[in-house]
Amino acid sequence: MNKKLSYKDAGVDIRAGEEGVKEIARLAKSTFNKNVIRDVGLFGSFFRLDTAQIKEPILVSSVDGVGTKLKIAFMADIHDTVGEDLVNHCVNDIMTSGADPLFFLDYIAVSKFNQNVLVKIIEGMARGCKKNSCALIGGETAEMPDFYQEGEYDISGTIVGLVEKEKIIDGSEIKSGDLLLALPSNGLHTNGYSLVRKIFFDINHFRVDDYIEELSCTLAEELLRVHISYQNAINVLKDQPFLHGMSHITGGGIVGNTNRILPTNLKLNINWQSWEPLEIFHLIQGIGNIAEDEMRRVFNLGVGYIFIVDNKFVDKAVNILNNKNEHSFIIGEVN
Repeated sequence: MNKKLSYKDAGVDIRAGEEGVKEIARLAKSTFNKNVIRDVGLFGSFFRLDTAQIKEPILVSSVDGVGTKLKIAFMADIHDTVGEDLVNHCVNDIMTSGADPLFFLDYIAVSKFNQNVLVKIIEGMARGCKKNSCALIGGETAEMPDFYQEGEYDISGTIVGLVEKEKIIDGSEIKSGDLLLALPSNGLHTNGYSLVRKIFFDINHFRVDDYIEELSCTLAEELLRVHISYQNAINVLKDQPFLHGMSHITGGGIVGNTNRILPTNLKLNINWQSWEPLEIFHLIQGIGNIAEDEMRRVFNLGVGYIFIVDNKFVDKAVNILNNKNEHSFIIGEVN
């Protein structure tokens, strides 16, 4: 063989990647605050930890992905929402403990580098970070030919937050009689997509650009709705003494996620008729012939976040949320 091989011949274009990094760096810098003390591009990211007002600072971290919701992004060729999904999901997770998000790191793996797609993903992440007052301080992009299908990618994110030790909310104060105060979701968020894809595309042969009368939008618009960040609502309640626990409703549904913070001697009593599930869940159940128990186990059914509050103060909690234009509703209690 006379031709000298290069990394590009093997499917990895270093020069194209370097060009994309410049735009990524600009987007990341747009999220920086005074605690970020170095630009992106070094071998590590630097964040000054301000603990002046905290006696016992505790770092809280979480890592997550978007799952097969990415498949919908590939099908629709829409890539500027999944990054924001990822940030909001991670923010909600660590804030269940009362932590404030500090910074976010991303990992993106691609089959072949596409600068336009990559920039769209980072645009979503940067938008999510700015909305949540969280700095996007670094990450990693890996070009991995033959590992992913052409035109596909995977993303994950790591978030780090801070909480005062004595203010950690871990469910240990939950008691019998506490009420479940729910915040609405706007759709599937980032869970249940493997089942949804099978129902809509494999079995019933929908297309992502099909307009669905019941939803008043295309299937892509519905399935790519950005996972809600509940930061504003959490911030107005997290320091209230009547708040005993919080759960983020992701994979496992309402029961599976809320049981994670429940003391072992207690159980949930959910009134499943106390709210009307979003239309997308009716549609999924109807065309997929899904049992009610399976729907409850897989999907959020219109509930994205739950506050567990002392029953004597639930009206106060509702009023506090209403004053911040945050709609809430009671869905059950702890026994």
